[in-house]
Amino acid sequence: MMMITAILSHTPTWVWGLLAALLALGFAQTKSREVSLTRVTVLPLILLVLSASGVFNAFGHQPVALGGWAAGLAASLTLARGWVAVRAASWSPATQRLHVPGSWLPLTLIVGLFMIKYMVGVTLAMEPAMAHNAIFAGCCGMAYGGFSGLFAARALSLRALATRPASASAAQAA
Repeated sequence: MMMITAILSHTPTWVWGLLAALLALGFAQTKSREVSLTRVTVLPLILLVLSASGVFNAFGHQPVALGGWAAGLAASLTLARGWVAVRAASWSPATQRLHVPGSWLPLTLIVGLFMIKYMVGVTLAMEPAMAHNAIFAGCCGMAYGGFSGLFAARALSLRALATRPASASAAQAA
């Protein structure tokens, strides 16, 4: 218990502000909304950049960490696309917007990615030598890539709605 208290007390204040902002963003995703294709794309792109920079910042240019990140990203994009697809989402050609029903999945993914980053930071602060441990670097890279890949897969499934013929979109909504 003392260690947890020490970890939490040494966490910079801005980290808690970031967590609050991420939680607000995640909770906003639990409500149905109309969004543009740009908005659907921006968050996953930001998370891809942040996860890649997290790997670089923690592990430098270690090939195993970068390979883990790429493998996690690829696995998410190919294997989990159907799992994170937004059911009952629809595209309106008239408004050029997507109707996205509320979901707890984005909040879960946001918190998961935050926790990975936090745990890696704590581990490296306590044991700096772990930055050179290939297994740790590869697993962390894979986790970063996997979580950000889930966001990208979700965005791709939403963007695909805008390119489907109207008859296919109507048939899926029924």
